[in-house]
Amino acid sequence: MELQKLRRQFPALMQQVSGQSPIFLDGPGGSQVPQSVLSAMSAYLGYYNSNLGGAFFSSDKTVSLMDNARQAVADLLNAPSKEQIVFGANMTSLTFSFSRAISRDWQAGDEVIVTNADHFSNVSSWRQAAEDKGALVHAVKINEADCTLDLAHYKSLLNDKTKLVAVTYASNTTGSINDIKQIVELAHQVGALVYVDAVHYAPHELIDVQALNCDFLACSAYKFFGPHVGIVYGKREHLESFTPYKVEPAKDVIPGRWETGTQSFEGLAGLIAAIDYIASLSDLPESTPRRERLAQAFAHTKEHEMALSAYFLKRLADFPQIRLYGIEDESRLAERTPTFALTFEGLAPREVSAFLGKQHMCVWDGNFYAQGLCEQLGVMDKGGVVRIGCMHYNTIEELEKLFSVFEALLAN
Repeated sequence: MELQKLRRQFPALMQQVSGQSPIFLDGPGGSQVPQSVLSAMSAYLGYYNSNLGGAFFSSDKTVSLMDNARQAVADLLNAPSKEQIVFGANMTSLTFSFSRAISRDWQAGDEVIVTNADHFSNVSSWRQAAEDKGALVHAVKINEADCTLDLAHYKSLLNDKTKLVAVTYASNTTGSINDIKQIVELAHQVGALVYVDAVHYAPHELIDVQALNCDFLACSAYKFFGPHVGIVYGKREHLESFTPYKVEPAKDVIPGRWETGTQSFEGLAGLIAAIDYIASLSDLPESTPRRERLAQAFAHTKEHEMALSAYFLKRLADFPQIRLYGIEDESRLAERTPTFALTFEGLAPREVSAFLGKQHMCVWDGNFYAQGLCEQLGVMDKGGVVRIGCMHYNTIEELEKLFSVFEALLAN
């Protein structure tokens, strides 16, 4: 799809703020959404707002909606069945819930592995569960040169006492992508489960949970052009065998046994629309299976995002006052998302983001809950980093304007 036509589907990208077109480079903190998502949510709330299980039309509509949402996510993740898709308020809440159930039978002396690359939603949940059971927690270091995981260190931590490995698919701060398939294979060799945080990865690349063979994988719809809905995929045997914390009258069948309280049905309507929006970016007819359309769509967006990354890194080389954390080799663009962690000589991250904000350029600063990463890089007590995060709707022209603002900022 032609880029300007694509952008016109996003109301946020078409607006004017103080006579200027805002530039959204805050995608890793939450993407903008197309009109189709807004319309789907509004239509559900306006005409069908109901709960599950009633003997009337709007409840029937809600049951069908939830079923369709599970199938849409199953297509997105290549899950074997829609019954293996669990919904919740957000990835963090779901992960805390799953951590309690998975750790029920842990004992003193058991071990858990987390990583310094992860958002702490996939660290604190497991550390606190381990503390309750007297289990030990080890953190895998990152290679500071490119902010990828130190696989040699990871291998050294694995042993027959390892119960679970919690790992991010891609860093929400530096964009570095990890070799999840290898990480899973090594964990399974010692009998450990693997819980993958794919929140940052999901908007940028097609996920295949069957190819990864991971035990659990979590993501969030608001990162891939949808509303705030948390998602967890789990292998059927785990979803059926672990005992969730739930209200007693609730049915004890998957996936509902893992879903506490009433779900955001309007959010699920938006979730379906978001996945269908991504699929629409392919060149294939709508009659083509959604998984096939998603595969081609992600191939298109990956190519565009790699071009954005190449331009960004090329221009950044002209600014010795700016330090990049993460993969900078142009031959390795496929190993990163277009997310860039920066520090500026003589300027605090907040000063930079505030300066850009006055130009209606939306970027984040801080540690982004990637506490282990920022501590290892030595920036935790310095305000973290400035994060520039592109999505498939961003343009080279927007990055040109960004670097023009960098020039003005550094000239002061």
